[in-house]
Amino acid sequence: MDILKNGSEQAAISLAPIETDMTLDEFCESDLEGYEYVKGKLIPMAPPTMEHGEISMNLSFLLSLHVRENQLGRVYPADTDFKLGDRLVKPDIAFVSTARLPENKRQASPVAPDLAVEVVSPSDIQYRVAEKAFAYLDAGTRLVWVVEPVGKTVTVYRSKTDIKTLTSNDTLSGEDVVEGFTCQVAELFE
Repeated sequence: MDILKNGSEQAAISLAPIETDMTLDEFCESDLEGYEYVKGKLIPMAPPTMEHGEISMNLSFLLSLHVRENQLGRVYPADTDFKLGDRLVKPDIAFVSTARLPENKRQASPVAPDLAVEVVSPSDIQYRVAEKAFAYLDAGTRLVWVVEPVGKTVTVYRSKTDIKTLTSNDTLSGEDVVEGFTCQVAELFE
């Protein structure tokens, strides 16, 4: 086996999708960690960086506080599974409204989150991030936020044609999905 000199090249190879004959149900019952399941492929998840963790915690704290104070539903961390058709994904942060919370909470959520948040990692590939945002929308997620640490932006997806990018000077809003929630985009990167 050749040793690669370029670390990012090696990371891209190690994060390549892996074909599997495992079904979604078999994957859900397995003890495989560090993967998402997409259409018969295992998608390795990049280990989070400190920057990724800080951004996720900043937003999770602000969002959780608002959701809890207003009894809007539940906020879930990155290790929570959501079934989206033929996918099992783990958003970095997810919100499910009280009205849509499943009764059985001892399994992967059978309902898509109302809000899904993805924090872009250095090894993420842009088309996979966009594809995942669209998969959330196709499954019924009403709002997707993609947080990009390098540019300090948040791309807000409402549909495949309603997409806008917010900069650190803008206000991020939960709109009609997480009613009343707002924060400055800059707060996520402090």
